[in-house]
Amino acid sequence: CPTAADLRPANGTRVCAQLYADNSPYYDQCCAGDVLVVPPGSDMPYMPRGWSARASSLVVGTRCELTVWARKAKKGKSRRFNA
Repeated sequence: CPTAADLRPANGTRVCAQLYADNSPYYDQCCAGDVLVVPPGSDMPYMPRGWSARASSLVVGTRCELTVWARKAKKGKSRRFNA
């Protein structure tokens, strides 16, 4: 997986988090498959099409916090992740 400081695409735009579709019990094979990029200041009460219950790995950038909810529309239990 990339480190929190590595979350910068080639054009230099800041990325706050990346969610990955594939996971593995082996660390070097985690963070694979499709990637959902979360830019700074994003507010997404619903997961994009095809991502519901699909994210299995995530990396949160430095100076960022990612909050996820158990149910759609920001309902249910929540959990916060940071670098």
